[in-house]
Amino acid sequence: MRTLSAALKQQYGEKIYKLSLTSGCTCPNRDGTAGFGGCAFCSEGGSGEFAASADEIEAQIAEAKERVRKKVSAERFIAYFQSFTNTYGDVGRLTKLYEKVIRRDDIVILSIGTRPDCLGEDVMEMLRYLNQIQPVWVELGLQTMHDETAVRMNRGYPLRIFEEALRKLKCAGIQVIVHVIFGLPGETKDDMLQTIHYLAGLDPAPDGVKLQMLNILKGTLLERQYRDQPFPLLSLDEYTDLVAESIRLLPEEMVLHRMTGDGPGSLLVAPDWVRNKKKVLNTIHKKMAKG
Repeated sequence: MRTLSAALKQQYGEKIYKLSLTSGCTCPNRDGTAGFGGCAFCSEGGSGEFAASADEIEAQIAEAKERVRKKVSAERFIAYFQSFTNTYGDVGRLTKLYEKVIRRDDIVILSIGTRPDCLGEDVMEMLRYLNQIQPVWVELGLQTMHDETAVRMNRGYPLRIFEEALRKLKCAGIQVIVHVIFGLPGETKDDMLQTIHYLAGLDPAPDGVKLQMLNILKGTLLERQYRDQPFPLLSLDEYTDLVAESIRLLPEEMVLHRMTGDGPGSLLVAPDWVRNKKKVLNTIHKKMAKG
């Protein structure tokens, strides 16, 4: 598998960095349309704590670019709308917002995080239109193929809805990145690898995958469950074994967008080892080198 960094460098001849932005959307799993409380692992910020905080999109982009440029020199970017469900809302407003962003000279890709159950025909028409201007990626939070786990995690949709969404997006020529979480309560190693085998065998196939360890974050349903009835979490060794095995199982043409998450340290309850991202990545690389 190629990493995202390598794939982008091959395509654009330079490193491309993400700008975390906010569309102003909420989530149907919070307002009662699909459920209440959100997914059990999702933070109050809709997993977008690193997103720019300004109201106007131009100010958001400037803020996000400044954050990136404090670390590296960068001229071209991916506009990443991560918080909550970014196809859930007035499609006219969202079309204007995303078109304004995607037509900028410094934006080469528009990446939209959303749910598989928020891709109606009006949204698909918007995505097809935007994809004619610049490449559009849609990121879907599958997390697990197991409907039993999904119910426990209050995900709010069954596997068949994900499969329908994947087919629609791929037929429309949209690149799809799928999020997977290892360590969800009640899942065994075999359960987690079944999700990887499932993704590896899909036709049409996703274009990319993001792997992440389950983070217990403050203010989530999962935090309350963890404090009331603590459940075992994967160790660094267990998690990195799973990632290394997943990389071997997934098709070479599928791009690896993430091997570990780096959520907000101020919200992290457990496991503590995820704070050391460099150590996690180095451990994965060592295990991959061993074959």
